Amino acid sequence: MSYLRIPKVYKPLIDARETELGIKKIKDFFQGSLSAELRLRRVTAPLFVLKGQGINDDLNGVERAVSFPIKDLGDQKAEVVHSLAKWKRMMLGEYHIEPGYGLYTDMNAIRSDEELGNLHSLYVDQWDWERTMTAEERNIDFLKSIVNRIYSVMVRTEYVVYEMYPSIKPMLPEKIFFIHAEKLRQMYPTLTPKERENEIVKKYGAVFVMGVGGPLGDGKRHDGRAPDYDDWTTPGEDGLPGLNGDILVWNSVLEQSMELSSMGIRVNKEALLKQLEMTGQEQRKELYFHKRLLEGSLPLSIGGGIGQSRLCMFFLRKAHVGEIQASIWPEEMRQECAKHNIHLI
Repeated sequence: MSYLRIPKVYKPLIDARETELGIKKIKDFFQGSLSAELRLRRVTAPLFVLKGQGINDDLNGVERAVSFPIKDLGDQKAEVVHSLAKWKRMMLGEYHIEPGYGLYTDMNAIRSDEELGNLHSLYVDQWDWERTMTAEERNIDFLKSIVNRIYSVMVRTEYVVYEMYPSIKPMLPEKIFFIHAEKLRQMYPTLTPKERENEIVKKYGAVFVMGVGGPLGDGKRHDGRAPDYDDWTTPGEDGLPGLNGDILVWNSVLEQSMELSSMGIRVNKEALLKQLEMTGQEQRKELYFHKRLLEGSLPLSIGGGIGQSRLCMFFLRKAHVGEIQASIWPEEMRQECAKHNIHLI
């Protein structure tokens, strides 16, 4: 089911030609700066992986992957990736990347079950990154330090856009605010998780919500997370569970919170076993990726994904991700958008 949010008043600050130039500027500057900041090497990413090996990202565990048979492999099926959360960790091991260094990919994916709207598309483009770490770094302070470094790249990128297009004024705060999902729930106990995000992000401008994936004090999750990449059970902030989270910023055009990145310290053997048990997915232990992790042949790591089109949408002050990327949209959505100066590619 699609969902469309129409701004009260919307007039694009730059035209289609300037938008395309801005997209290139943002993508070139951001990925180069991120690579230098976190010491990440670019690697080529797969568009699809073999089905049944546990390599594809399961997202919330219910989304269907686009799949197809491979003739020369006896019709064995491949799946178009959702993201590369687990594939990247295997590549850290393949490339023998030491702690303090990592890799990133220019990833393209298809999510056929996505609910289409201002922020969601069938087509996903993001910088998927992964960095080798030590056992001593598996703590909340290290997670926060990486978040701060990524956020600093976002702030610098916003200024580069302002230099290119002075009509687009910087709005990101100097610092990002950290809060655990359980504390956020306690602040706004009558609101839904998305409503809580809107309240806290409107107040601070940029927020990192920690502990996403595990049950909170009311027994509900802030948001879904698969059990086999982010660690959402190990104690972190003030002993609360979770070494992961989301980077959220305030979208002044849509007047709502907007997620730019999902990231976290990845599961070790103990966290994987616990999270598989909690979600009733212990059968995954027999999959290729999970066997490798449990036998200790994969490095400890931290990683995440940063949405390319969303980042461009935010920095160029666009109302719909379809103004940034070419995808498929319901005809009624196109028509409604056109009435409000929102022209989808």
